[in-house]
Amino acid sequence: MLSRLFLSLSLAFAAGAALPLPAVAETTVDAALMKVLDPDADGTVDLAEAKAAGAVEFKKLDPDNDGTLDAKELAGRVDEAELKAADPDNDGTLDLNEYNALIEKRFNAANPDNDGTLDEAELKSPAGQSLLLLIH
Repeated sequence: MLSRLFLSLSLAFAAGAALPLPAVAETTVDAALMKVLDPDADGTVDLAEAKAAGAVEFKKLDPDNDGTLDAKELAGRVDEAELKAADPDNDGTLDLNEYNALIEKRFNAANPDNDGTLDEAELKSPAGQSLLLLIH
């Protein structure tokens, strides 16, 4: 009896382990998004534009209006290791300056040609999608 239970649990676990994990939904990069992120309408997003969009997103993510974002407020956007690395004062939260530093880090990762701007193709890349989690 116990062996049947163990076998059933083992099979259930194995079946669950074989299921794909849910992926973070990709942000569609289209004309509407570019209009929001690219106010000068030059077809690209520069670091200043990314930080401006990030400031708007920061405010949305900070419902308690304490001027910082904790792990709960950053859930799905920043993992624990990245939060720790982006938090030089080790208070467990990111203020706007720390958040902007993280935006800059992700912006640079999404800008392989180092031209200082991100076009639609760069925003569609995995690194660009990671940046979009912070700015949109």
